[in-house]
Amino acid sequence: MRASGAGGMRAILDRRGLYLRRELGQNFLTDERLAHRLADLAGVGPDDLVIEIGTGLGVLTRALARRARRVITIEIDSGLVAALREESLLPEGVELIHADALGLDLGEFARGSATPVRVVANLPYSAATPLLRRLLDLRGDLADWSVMLQREVAARIVAPVGGRDYGSLAVLHHLTVDAQVQQELAPGAFFPAPEVHSSFLRLWPRHTPLLEPGELAHVERVVRAAFSQRRKTVSNCLRAGTGLAGGDREAIEAALQAAGIDPQDRAERVDPARLLALARALA
Repeated sequence: MRASGAGGMRAILDRRGLYLRRELGQNFLTDERLAHRLADLAGVGPDDLVIEIGTGLGVLTRALARRARRVITIEIDSGLVAALREESLLPEGVELIHADALGLDLGEFARGSATPVRVVANLPYSAATPLLRRLLDLRGDLADWSVMLQREVAARIVAPVGGRDYGSLAVLHHLTVDAQVQQELAPGAFFPAPEVHSSFLRLWPRHTPLLEPGELAHVERVVRAAFSQRRKTVSNCLRAGTGLAGGDREAIEAALQAAGIDPQDRAERVDPARLLALARALA
């Protein structure tokens, strides 16, 4: 039975006694044509290995399998995994893994591939930030990654300096990747319909890297400290129990001066390049 359309999905879930779990963000694409469009927007081609996070009932998986050389799809829900296997919802050759993607070494799949590796993911709000951060660590092994996100989360990734949504998530992504919203999706594109709109976002590793190998963790620590209290100045945020420069006021002020940052500025007014310079001054 082909699980597409809200009716077909509901029939499979009802027959198998499955209940969707809100904490897993289980809102599935219903339209096969939309799934094919998203697979095209993700740039999937015949030489690619695609790692999909969040199989659901396989609508997007099938579109990916039509285009890619190999598809590995990861699903955390045991009931859905059983349905996918027993109802033959996935094309032959698709490799289904029952696991929490956060607990897997995704780089192991990528590093063993001689052809381009792309990640396509439907990320629940609860797991979006840690998975996005994990993907940044894998940027050297991936051609790109495309993610379905709550629209507000996508806005935080692409936010410009000084914007309402500009914060540590935007800075870390600006320093490591190029990102573009490919399509906005209304709640009606999913079953069950979520209460929020979604964005399909594609991210590419920067052609010219700004960070040195192994530098991201320290940069992240400094950036998160700078944004830790949005109403306070950068100087006060860095001194507030972060352990940076031992909390020494003079050392922090010297680092801010070296980075060209006014100590009285708030982090949302400081561009990523100067925050990177600050992190290096505090290394």
